[in-house]
Amino acid sequence: MTRTVYVNGEYLSETDAKISIFDRGFLFADGVYEVVSVLGGKLLDFAGHMKRLRRSLAELELPSPAEDDELLAIHRRLVSENGLDEGLIYMQVTRGAADRDFLFPPKGTRPSLVLFTQAVALRDKPSAETGLRIASVPDLRWGRRDIKTVQLLYPSMAKMDAKRRGADDAWLVEDGVVTEGSSNNAHIVTADGVLVTRDLSHSILHGITRAAVLRLAAEENIPVEERNFTLDEAKSAAEAFITSASSFVLPVVEIDLHPIGDGKPGPIAKRLRQIYIAESEKTAI
Repeated sequence: MTRTVYVNGEYLSETDAKISIFDRGFLFADGVYEVVSVLGGKLLDFAGHMKRLRRSLAELELPSPAEDDELLAIHRRLVSENGLDEGLIYMQVTRGAADRDFLFPPKGTRPSLVLFTQAVALRDKPSAETGLRIASVPDLRWGRRDIKTVQLLYPSMAKMDAKRRGADDAWLVEDGVVTEGSSNNAHIVTADGVLVTRDLSHSILHGITRAAVLRLAAEENIPVEERNFTLDEAKSAAEAFITSASSFVLPVVEIDLHPIGDGKPGPIAKRLRQIYIAESEKTAI
């Protein structure tokens, strides 16, 4: 099936979609993106993703291509036209097309806006039952990881490194401290049942799913600490898991060949995944 995509004001077949070779997203990775999950044909935490989009745009002084209500209408039309019941909608905003120059293009240059869908299983993931094997990789990214830019080459390299080592994904480590996963936020659970995750800063992405899961954990009376944790602390944790829009909550059962807890998905990760999905279905729009 050929998908309908959105490119700069037009709904097109994916085979007809085009972006200028002078687009700064292509030349400089000068752009940001968001990923909205879809369950039952409805959008999960759309307002949260739009809030983060606005922050990313502001941090890069990047003009907005549309208001939130326009973006919502585009998302909903793509869901309808592609018959998307479960999956993802990717949205990318770049600074637009202009002659190649390290300086930003003149004011008034039209930003580029692209959206497309991916039909993927979100609710029933085998890794939710088996858990993920993680490999640690040095964190060599730039310092503004809080901005959701399209600069994803190093995370891609980290995932490939993990795959070559027989793991499912990578956790990025800086000065012995876990920053986050290659495309997700990282969490551990201590032996006394405290959920520990890195505090918000320029060092990590301010995950929308992360925020929802921490709120739900508090409602479940699970103690939460937002602080740094080391790779060694992660390896000795009772549980570990990741959160992201495309993964929801997925348990981690191994880091660098070292089993976490008893080497099986832990009860807190499993419970948080269950209640996150239930809550998302109630609040989706």
